[in-house]
Amino acid sequence: MADDERLQDLPQVLVLGPPTTFPLIQSLCSHKFHFLNPETSSLPLHQFLASDNRDPSSIRAILCSPRSRVSGEVLQLLPSVGLVLTTSVGLDHIELAECRRRGIQVAGAGTVFTEDVADMAVGLLIDVGVKISAASRHVRSRVGSGAGAFNFPTGFKLRGKRVGIVGLGNIGTETAKRLEAFGCIISYTSKNKKPSVSYPFYETILELASVCDALILCCALNQETRHMVNREVMMAMGKEGIIVNVGRGSLIDEKELVKCLVGREIGGAGLDVFENEPHVPPQLFELDNVVLSPHAAVFTFESTRAISELMTANLEAFFSNSPLLSPAI
Repeated sequence: MADDERLQDLPQVLVLGPPTTFPLIQSLCSHKFHFLNPETSSLPLHQFLASDNRDPSSIRAILCSPRSRVSGEVLQLLPSVGLVLTTSVGLDHIELAECRRRGIQVAGAGTVFTEDVADMAVGLLIDVGVKISAASRHVRSRVGSGAGAFNFPTGFKLRGKRVGIVGLGNIGTETAKRLEAFGCIISYTSKNKKPSVSYPFYETILELASVCDALILCCALNQETRHMVNREVMMAMGKEGIIVNVGRGSLIDEKELVKCLVGREIGGAGLDVFENEPHVPPQLFELDNVVLSPHAAVFTFESTRAISELMTANLEAFFSNSPLLSPAI
């Protein structure tokens, strides 16, 4: 049987993005699924779906990255789609209301990235506070300069710092556990109070910010959480306050954050995510009280393999009418 004929007999999956891990996913299951990747074409999506004698109604699943918007308009092009599979924990790029209306299943990364993102959150907090990256730049800038003794500002001690977790889900909980080991004092705000948790709970992020030295954002992005960290919250933290964001960039009013950091109205920030990725405000590049990461918390060797295997397993489950491994809604 010719390759084209063999592919036509396989379940069809539309790939949007594509996800960073797509090459590995392909290597694991390209013999089981026919992946349709619009990135291989210069055509708009609606034209791509109609090209090469394709039948959009034969596509039953979407595999996407968090950079690809799965809007109602996209879903309308695919009358038979029954699964949207994303390689992310966050779902803000998917039109969930339309998925619910049509009975489309949605699956995500589950807990695959939990430990990696928690590690990144703690790492960013330490880096900002102890000034590791800034110290490295300071040392490197002295090479060949004939400079005298080191003259570098001191950082802070992590033990005893009051750290507020915004969103005490899987990632927030693992972050809190790690910081407890450093002797930090943990409190949190979340959609609901957790009866099984002994950490002090605050109803609003403003209340939490007013009693904390640092905030770590681990929550989902939605209409309620967009720009939840505004100027009022930043001012409540004071001049020594540190903000770490491993959630989504739009959790913070980025323009106000830049103003506060440049004006030294808060102590610093550790950012793995940005409001308009891949754009990063250039004003942040020269600030030694800011640590920047390219949305890379999840990119470890172990998690890259694990998410690829999870995506493959979810596709296999869906096309065999079995329960999904990581349902998101």
